[in-house]
Amino acid sequence: MAFYKAHQSDQRIAAILLAFGFIFLLFFAGSLRGYLRQTPASESLSSIALAGAAVLMAGEAVGTGLTFALTDSPGSLDPAAAQALNVLSAGMVLIPAAGFFVFGISIGLAILGGTGLPKWLGWTAIAMGIVVVTPAEGFSFLALVLWMVTVSILMFRAAAKPGQEQAGYLNSPGGSAGGKDL
Repeated sequence: MAFYKAHQSDQRIAAILLAFGFIFLLFFAGSLRGYLRQTPASESLSSIALAGAAVLMAGEAVGTGLTFALTDSPGSLDPAAAQALNVLSAGMVLIPAAGFFVFGISIGLAILGGTGLPKWLGWTAIAMGIVVVTPAEGFSFLALVLWMVTVSILMFRAAAKPGQEQAGYLNSPGGSAGGKDL
């Protein structure tokens, strides 16, 4: 408990930022699913990827919640309860790793199936999905941030070009999301 007493605010801020980061991931995955479903061959894989992102986010939310609980009042926490929370927090890797694996593999295969995104992004997603189930999992999360920024820029640029066949859901029939005026 000495660690959580000494680093209480740092750990709380880290837990909050991490939670918001994974909430952003879920919104990104939803947007990516909307973009990829324009290619019929990618529709089911993009749905599976969204489910994987939801599992990843849920697992990370539980993990950050446990860390936040440890930092809430470390001085008044029973040592056995603190140990249980710490063990649960440290061991909360399988659920997010499983979600990341599903997200990486399915989104990678969807991109390789022809979605208007560069194939190397598909291979990178598959590699991230595989690496996350190894001891080098931390590198997958760092790569995910860069990958998401790259894909976001490419989706934004494609949506800005109205004549393009694969311009995402913003250029669907009717000129807006699903043909409805926004």
